[in-house]
Amino acid sequence: MADSEFIPAEAQTDELSRRSDPVRNLAVLVYILQGLSFFLGGVTGLVGVIINYVKLDDVAGTWVEPHFRWQIRTFWIGLLWSVIGVVTTFIIIGWFILLGISIWLIYRIVKGALALNEGKAPV
Repeated sequence: MADSEFIPAEAQTDELSRRSDPVRNLAVLVYILQGLSFFLGGVTGLVGVIINYVKLDDVAGTWVEPHFRWQIRTFWIGLLWSVIGVVTTFIIIGWFILLGISIWLIYRIVKGALALNEGKAPV
């Protein structure tokens, strides 16, 4: 019979406080908005990045700040490559660019959300 891993009481308390942190909930909201942007034409992604910029000063120096920067960077790089993909669709390569950026965006959203759930910074 295997013993479960010992987790000190301080670590459990820290994890619980991180999960109930209001700025963590904002980061979760932005990840959800970024995911919904695939189905709603990118409007929710724009709302998410606006939330990031408005609340960036509030999260400065906290464990959630790397997530806000990750989300902002994901939005702007995704927007840039999406525009390039749309502009070049008439020469076929644009479709491959759009496919590639879609996969990359999904990867960034999932990786960031999983890291947030673990209480770590996305890397």
